[in-house]
Amino acid sequence: MKIKVLYEDSNILAIDKPSGISVHPSAVLGAVEKGEEKQKFITDWVLKNYPKMKNVGEPLEKIKRPGIVHRLDRETSGVILLAKNQKAFEFLKSQFMDRTITKTYYAIVSGFVKNDRGIINKPIGRSPKDFRRHLAGRGARGEMREAITEYKVLKRFEAQSKFTYLEIKPKTGRTHQIRVHMKFLNHPIVCDSLYNPDAPCPKGIKRLALHAKSIEFQNLKGKTIKVESILPKEFEKVLKS
Repeated sequence: MKIKVLYEDSNILAIDKPSGISVHPSAVLGAVEKGEEKQKFITDWVLKNYPKMKNVGEPLEKIKRPGIVHRLDRETSGVILLAKNQKAFEFLKSQFMDRTITKTYYAIVSGFVKNDRGIINKPIGRSPKDFRRHLAGRGARGEMREAITEYKVLKRFEAQSKFTYLEIKPKTGRTHQIRVHMKFLNHPIVCDSLYNPDAPCPKGIKRLALHAKSIEFQNLKGKTIKVESILPKEFEKVLKS
């Protein structure tokens, strides 16, 4: 597994996660999902290249996530932060909890988004029809968790159908938050097999069109660090066509 390191100091590591690789195995009741026993995970790469990070993380978790402070969905690419020791783990975790970390994503969604800018402030719960899915708005079940997402239109374009290219900044970190909120807005992310399975994809895009472009945080020396990942080539080709 080839993983590009985007930033590294004695405490913190930032890597460029490829699309199609899960960050860690499932932790649902400690079970391994179908097919996962054959998969490779970001945690495999971490343990191979940074074995000292083995016990960094939440001590009571059934499935170890060495150094993993936050995660990206399997098909999402881009920047992800890891803690190289427990002190850094707690330090980064507090920044995520205090919402002082700035995360910026780029996405291609179905249709023309009407407003150039917007804020989606809608709690997220569970879908009553599919345990894999989350839901914002009417019909959501279970605990409703606060979720806030800001977006800005970068480009509207047509490629067999109408699409919008967005810059998205989630202010909270809920599971599938961007995917769920864009679905709520009736502009789901293209090539999303879970939330937008039947809509057309722009030619050349065969994966979830969501990329974690940058993350800005404070390191243990108090310096503000911004780490960026280049835009995937398939995104560039579609946007230039």
